[in-house]
Amino acid sequence: MAETRTWKFQVRGETFKGETVCVTGDCDTLGNWSHDKVFPLARDNEDEDGDEHVWSGVTKLPLNRDIEYRYVICVIVEPDDHKIHQRQFIVRRWETNIKPRVIKKKAPSNACAGTKMEPEVLGFYDNKEKIERGWLTTETAIQLKLFNNHLQIWKAKLKGRPIYVKVTPINLARSNGVTQDQHGEDCLSLETMDLTDKSECWPLVEISVMNQGEREFRFQEQFGRAFNDGDFVVFQILVHCLESVAILVDFYSYAPRAVEGEPPVHIGFSYILPSVLKGSEGQAVVPITSVRHRPIGQITVEFLIVKPIANSPCNLKSSLQRLWKESWRGLDVGHRGVGTSFKGDIRQCAEVRENTIASLKSAASHGADFVEFDVQLSKDLVPVLYHDFYVAIAMRRKKQVAPEEMIQLPVKDLSLAQLHLLKLYHVTEFGGSVKFSDEDLEEHQPFPTLQQALEILDSSVGFNIEIKWTMQLKDGTYEFYHPFDLNLYLDTVLEVVLQYGGSRNIVFSCFHPDICSMIRLKQNKYPVMFLTQGITDKYPAYHDPRCQNVPMAVHFALNMGILGINVHTEDLLRDSSQVTLVKRAGLVLFCWGDDNNDTATIKHLKDLGIHAVIYDKIDQYSNKEVKESIFRLEARESERLAIRAVAERASVDEYLTPEMQKPEIVSEN
Repeated sequence: MAETRTWKFQVRGETFKGETVCVTGDCDTLGNWSHDKVFPLARDNEDEDGDEHVWSGVTKLPLNRDIEYRYVICVIVEPDDHKIHQRQFIVRRWETNIKPRVIKKKAPSNACAGTKMEPEVLGFYDNKEKIERGWLTTETAIQLKLFNNHLQIWKAKLKGRPIYVKVTPINLARSNGVTQDQHGEDCLSLETMDLTDKSECWPLVEISVMNQGEREFRFQEQFGRAFNDGDFVVFQILVHCLESVAILVDFYSYAPRAVEGEPPVHIGFSYILPSVLKGSEGQAVVPITSVRHRPIGQITVEFLIVKPIANSPCNLKSSLQRLWKESWRGLDVGHRGVGTSFKGDIRQCAEVRENTIASLKSAASHGADFVEFDVQLSKDLVPVLYHDFYVAIAMRRKKQVAPEEMIQLPVKDLSLAQLHLLKLYHVTEFGGSVKFSDEDLEEHQPFPTLQQALEILDSSVGFNIEIKWTMQLKDGTYEFYHPFDLNLYLDTVLEVVLQYGGSRNIVFSCFHPDICSMIRLKQNKYPVMFLTQGITDKYPAYHDPRCQNVPMAVHFALNMGILGINVHTEDLLRDSSQVTLVKRAGLVLFCWGDDNNDTATIKHLKDLGIHAVIYDKIDQYSNKEVKESIFRLEARESERLAIRAVAERASVDEYLTPEMQKPEIVSEN
């Protein structure tokens, strides 16, 4: 039987109501990094200073090896009679330093009677502070977005007065079990009820507003938050069973002559039922009803449903979601590989077809640190590399050699086999006018799978994976109709990356902020960059205000805890102070656009301190002296240092007696 030691964990960390500090680690008693097998601590009643933020717990740990561990803040949801059948651990925040904490091999027990110890500080060790929000494990996130003219009040005496909005989830399964008397009490107390003030801490409701002071999620105030012109408000609700939860929206307003300290008046309410929240995204328009059951307005909410990935391999061992080394500056990113190949001016086109294995390899061979490419799904749910939503099929009449016309088909309507077997053209290749060298070779063929790219490309080359999805424009129209459910779409892509990504540096990106939110919430391994076109006349404006300028993009990135933003270079060249704005917010900054296809501009952008520049024809515009990615150079340097350390250790051992080379044995007592 393996030897063990008694170990006391003691840590100081702030928590909110309903949260518990836990320990995770690489042994059975600490759950082997699994989120649902963490070791819960308790508030330390023995703390001499009466500090309620100190948590402690005692357990047995293996003695004969180092033990790695981290602290985690969880909400523990106990089983109920409805949908929760076993204890659930919801990861709220956790330590994400690259190196975990360590208890050294043979370190004696620290839990002896009378032993005093200084509590560790949650999130801080090795002179670094790193703590991040968790990801979805068993729970579902509902985001309700409120902006523009989404709140309309028709009642004359309420117009012009601030209206406060508060969101409360209602458990329908539990509500169905109440008595008639209880229903009567609920109706009588509707104007003053505040369900979130009750002892239950689940489901969870948080709110954020896209401005500098309120962009991070926090718990609601008792009477909600005023909705003002220009606000972009996000309510986030965490639940276990979407089908059994209705959402109550309460509206409050202060009387014109209200005395300071007097509570607001409850003016009305709305219900958003589960039947409305169909699919992964959508819009709900519901009436606002007064307490006298008369309609006084309506509220429009755009909703997003984010579900956890089934059987996700994510755990608490490590996270790269916010990892970006200080040395990673001015990196070169190959746009669609070695460059776009279907521009209007053929002189600007790459000589290798974009988004192919050959194009990615060419960019890597010319020193690309990352290769950027676009991913979407075929009809049979296979992630493939391709930029446009449409392809063209040549229609030929009998006895004719050249195609007479092209018919455009959506990529989503063709299976992988059809994409590979049919003679398909890019939509600009009318008449077969675009030619590529070696286009008949396998690696030059369009529609390689994401799995192939992950398996074939050298692992030292980073991937910037852009997720293709339709966007709603400011005029209300959409770029494209997508039949796929968004959760299914993203889970399919993420599962491939989580299975085949290995040690590769991977960054996800997307123009759609909701997709960035979903990728961040669905996994805890890979970072996310929000793509934004900002202020420009080159492209039509998007409907979502988070897409319309750099400051809003910064608010959103900090709101969701993603790595950074990827900005249209035109916006940065117009106002370079935005580079400072992004970097002061602690975000990583990439840039993209045709302006980057110029050696002098690339140098200027790097001099501004931009972390990575995405551009075409990396074989022509790159000024790298060493044509290797920074990740390969770092790996080679790490290997060199490791060999040197082994050699130095070996040379020291030559001068030690056998007794001196034996490890020191420390008694538990």
